[in-house]
Amino acid sequence: MQKDNDSGGPSMHGGLTGRLRRRRGSNEVPSEVDKANGSHLLVDDRNKYKSMLIRIYSSVWMIGGFAFIIYMGHLYIWAMVVVIQIFMARELFNLLRRSHEDRRLPGFRLLNWHFFFTAMLFVYGRILNQRLANTVTSDKFLHKLVTGFIKYHMVTCYFLYIAGFMWFILTLKKKMYKYQFGQYAWTHMILIVVFTQSSFTVANIFEGIFWFLLPASLIVINDIAAYFFGFFLGRTPLIKISPKKTWEGFIGASFATIVSAFVLANILGRFQWLTCPRKDLSTGWLHCDPGPLFKPYYFTVPQWFPQWFPWREISVLPVQWHALALGLFSSIIAPFGGFFASGFKRAFKIKDFGDSIPGHGGITDRMDCQMVMGVFAFIYHQSFIVSQSVSIEAIMDQILMNLTFEEQRALFMKLEQIIQERQFGES
Repeated sequence: MQKDNDSGGPSMHGGLTGRLRRRRGSNEVPSEVDKANGSHLLVDDRNKYKSMLIRIYSSVWMIGGFAFIIYMGHLYIWAMVVVIQIFMARELFNLLRRSHEDRRLPGFRLLNWHFFFTAMLFVYGRILNQRLANTVTSDKFLHKLVTGFIKYHMVTCYFLYIAGFMWFILTLKKKMYKYQFGQYAWTHMILIVVFTQSSFTVANIFEGIFWFLLPASLIVINDIAAYFFGFFLGRTPLIKISPKKTWEGFIGASFATIVSAFVLANILGRFQWLTCPRKDLSTGWLHCDPGPLFKPYYFTVPQWFPQWFPWREISVLPVQWHALALGLFSSIIAPFGGFFASGFKRAFKIKDFGDSIPGHGGITDRMDCQMVMGVFAFIYHQSFIVSQSVSIEAIMDQILMNLTFEEQRALFMKLEQIIQERQFGES
């Protein structure tokens, strides 16, 4: 590259052009272009209506597809989470990718995906092993096969990881050590980020679609509300690392999200398809006792209330009060996942993690807050919703999964003997 000379001739022009030119396949936005756009606030953005239309168009397609997958059921939602994970991993892997070094390391990208799918087998094998066993109880051969897989699942995943570890060591090349070890560490960080949150999200799905759908919907509502409040009213910057975020958008979105949480929980909580837990990996319709959280109680509207109010009696589900806690978290704490992602992108000097969703960026750009929310929803559900006592159903699951048919029969006979002895002693 030519150095700039003092005359300000062609070499100076070339230098400026070089600074403004984007690298092919990069999402980086040069600072000169960024400054040329003027204010960062959406209310002052000259192209805001065009970008809003693109964003709305993409959002309609995403929400429509999401609703269809929810209708299809638990397995399809899980498959959607897996696809999202693959796209997120791909975007994050590419952040530190250098084509020149990769050409000298054939198969190095494949090693990243080896670790990815090993982590996937480990995480989902741990979460879904009971449900997999429950699915094949009627077929003796399949049940034996699945029981063997569950028994040796951990050692299988361990040796798959060790195979990847040895693969990495054997591919080390002189003068490439720093790049290779950096990629190795980066890959493991991605696996922790992607699979930690997704394991909680998948657990939420099988505890009842309600516990996945409500938190995910609140993040979407908060994001949409923040965008429109900031679009029309935003004047006061909220945080430096995300210049387009405003206090008006943050406060308006918080109010809208908390109200939506209370109302949406009442609507979603009335469908058994959404509230019943899935104990196996089948796709049939669910019917269950919804439990006290989803049984309504009624408030009579006071006489002094205005006559134009259309309801004289209001039904409330107890789960709506828990929904307020989810609404508070999704509107006040979860956005910090987005702020973290903004700072992360600034550190790498990129605008978005990818360009797979027009107007939104990449999949990772949409999942930053969802990652934080999914973990909180699981912890909240386990801490305040699920009974901490051991249930008969949980014990039965353990018996069916871990004992052979002969051991189950022996256990039944032993229990029968103990019960008869107790009954005889009481009489």
